Amino acid sequence: MRRKSLLSFIVILAFAVVLSACNSGNNESSESPQASNSASPEATASGDEANAVGGNYTIGISLPAADHGWMGALIGNAKAEAEKHKNIESIVYTAKDPAKQTSDIEDLITKKVDAIVMLPIESAALTPAAEKVAKAGIPLIVIDRAVNTESYRLYVGGDNYGIGYGDAKYLVDALVKRNGKAAGKVVEISGVPSSVTDLRSKGFRDYIKDYPEIEIIASQPGDFTREKALKATENILQANKLIDAVYSQDDDMTVGIVQAIKDAKRQDEMFIVSSGGMQEIYKMMKEKAKPEIVVSLTYSPTMSGTAVKMATLILEGKGIEGFWEKSVPHHIVLEATPVTPDNVDAYLNPDSKY
Repeated sequence: MRRKSLLSFIVILAFAVVLSACNSGNNESSESPQASNSASPEATASGDEANAVGGNYTIGISLPAADHGWMGALIGNAKAEAEKHKNIESIVYTAKDPAKQTSDIEDLITKKVDAIVMLPIESAALTPAAEKVAKAGIPLIVIDRAVNTESYRLYVGGDNYGIGYGDAKYLVDALVKRNGKAAGKVVEISGVPSSVTDLRSKGFRDYIKDYPEIEIIASQPGDFTREKALKATENILQANKLIDAVYSQDDDMTVGIVQAIKDAKRQDEMFIVSSGGMQEIYKMMKEKAKPEIVVSLTYSPTMSGTAVKMATLILEGKGIEGFWEKSVPHHIVLEATPVTPDNVDAYLNPDSKY
C-alpha cells in the first residue's frame, strides 16, 4: 500500500510540473510582438488586421494656395487627417501657379516620399508632373481636379458633371416657376482651366440642350474666387440689360456675383444656381436674401482628408472597411447633394470650416 501511495504521489507531482511549464509558455506568447501589433489602434480601426503593414511613412501633400474659403478648408482637412496618424509624417506644399507646383512635386520625388497627395492647380499643366510621380514608383492620390493620365493610384473628387447637370435642372424648374415656361437668358461664371470646370460646363449644357428657349448669353471665368467673379459679373451686367438667371460653378464665386448684382440694383431681376456647400450661401438661403439662390449642390472640402486617409491605407496594404476587396479603388466620386431653401436647416453647421 505504501509503494502504491508513493507511486501515485510521484505521478501527481510530475503532472503538476508539466502543467506549470505549459502555463509559463502561454504567458510568454501573450507578450510577443505579434500579439501586441495585432491589437494596435490603427489595425483595429481598419477592420483588416491581417493585412496591416507596420512602419513609418512620409506623405507629400501638394495643394494650391488658399485663395478662397473652399481651398483653405481643404488644406486644413488634409493636415488634420495626417496629424491623426502617429506613423505618418507629412510635408505640405502650397503653390500659386502650375510652375511652382511642378517644382514642389519634383522636390517631393527627390525627397523619396512614400506617397503624394496632389490637387492640380491646372489639369493639363500638372499632367507631366503626375507622370514623373508614376515613373518614380510613388503612389499618387489626385484630389478634385483630374490630370490627363491614368497613371495615378487614386482619384478622389466630387461629381462635377452631376453638379452641372443638377444645377441646370434646378434652373429650368425655377424658370418655369417664374416665367411659366422653360425660357430665359442665362449667364455662366466658370472656374479655372481644369477638369472640374469642363465637366460642370458640360453637365449644364447637356441638360439645357433640350430647352431651345434657354439661351446662354455670356460665359466668363471667375477662377473660383469671389473677387474675379465680381468683376466678371460686373462686365456682363453692363453688357446685358436683361438676365433671368446666373449659373455659378462655385459658392465662393457666388458671393462675388451676389455683390455685383446688388451693386447694380438688379437683385429682383434674376436668380442664381450654385455649387459648393458653403455656409455663407446657406445663410443667404435661410434669410431669403435677394438675389435668390435656388440651390447649391454639395462639393465638400473634406475630400482632402479622405485622400490622405486613403494614402495611409494604400501604404499599409489595407482596403476600405466594409469592402470585400482588400485594396483601395482607383476612383472615389462623392455625391452632389442639392441644398435648397427647403432643406437648408439640415446643412447649417456653425463648426464647419467652409
